Amino acid sequence: MVSLPSPMRLFRRIRLPGLLFAGLLALAAQAAELTVSAAASLTQALREIAPLFEAASPGTRLQLNFGASGALLAQIARGAPADVFFSADQETMDQAQARGLLRAGHRRDVVSNSLVVIVPATARRPPALLQDLTQPDFARIAIGLPASVPMGRYTKGALESAGLWSLIEPKTVGAQVPRQALDYVARGEVDAGFVYATDAAGLPGKVRVAFTVPTTVPIRYPVATLAAAPNPAAATKFVDFLFTPQAQAVFARQGFGKP
Repeated sequence: MVSLPSPMRLFRRIRLPGLLFAGLLALAAQAAELTVSAAASLTQALREIAPLFEAASPGTRLQLNFGASGALLAQIARGAPADVFFSADQETMDQAQARGLLRAGHRRDVVSNSLVVIVPATARRPPALLQDLTQPDFARIAIGLPASVPMGRYTKGALESAGLWSLIEPKTVGAQVPRQALDYVARGEVDAGFVYATDAAGLPGKVRVAFTVPTTVPIRYPVATLAAAPNPAAATKFVDFLFTPQAQAVFARQGFGKP
C-alpha cells in the first residue's frame, strides 16, 4: 500500500522551491551594477578606486566607461545607460546640465589637474616657453582635439591667450584622448605635446616635462549623478565615496590636486 504525503508535507514540497526562487530574486534585486562614464585621464585613478568602493558597498559592481568627455556626453545624450558622469572640464558638464541630464544639486568638483608640455625623453633641446614651440625644431606638436577633448580646449585657450594659436595650429597633430597625445610623444612621432601632468607622470622613462602651461581657466574635474540613472542611490553613494580619505589618497598618488 502506497502512503500519501500529508497535506502539510505536500504544501511544503511545493512551497519550498517558490521560497528559494523568491529569495534569489530578492538577492538579485539587492545587487546593483553602477555605470560610471569618466574622462580618459581618470582611468588609472578610478581603476584603483573601483575595488575599494565595491568592498565598501557589498552587492554593487562598478562598470567603468572611459573616453573623451565630449564623446561621453554625446553617448549619454543619445540614451546610453549611465549613472554617473565624471568630466575633465566644467564646460562639458555645463552642457550636460543645460540639457537636463544631471540630477539637480548633485554636481561637485572632485580634483584638479595641470597642463604641461612634454618632449621625448631623448630630446636634446626641450622648449622652455610656449614661444619656443614656434621654432622649426618643433614641427609636429600633439594636442587633444579642441572640439571634443577638454585638454585640447585648455591648450587652445592657453595658446590664444599667448597670441600663438595661429602660429602653432598648423603644426598640431590631433589626439582623440589625452593618452594618445602622450603616446605620440613617447614614440617620438612628434617633437612635443600638450598633456595633463597626471598623464605625463605615468611614463617617466619615455617622456619628460618641459614646463607647466598656465591655463586661462583652472582645470577642475566635476562629477554628477545623472537624472536618468538606473541606480540613483548607488550613484550618490559612489560620488560621496570619491571624497573619502581612501579615494582622495588614490587621486593624490596619481598626481591630482584638490579642486
